[in-house]
Amino acid sequence: MPKLGPVSLRVLILRFRKFGFEGPHQEGRHPYMTKGNLIVTIPNPHKKDISVDLLTRILRQAEIKREDWNSK
Repeated sequence: MPKLGPVSLRVLILRFRKFGFEGPHQEGRHPYMTKGNLIVTIPNPHKKDISVDLLTRILRQAEIKREDWNSK
């Protein structure tokens, strides 16, 4: 299984757009991105990269496989 590495919020948003997600939209505390009926919460903007653990949880919520994430 390919390894994941930390990513910036900017990279996360750009890659999600390649997977067909729209946004980020802001209502409430956290921004989110949508793809059809699927809604994925993304972290609030901060200066640090998104950790591998958090990225794994976000990808699971978005129904994106690691192999697909690393191939884009």
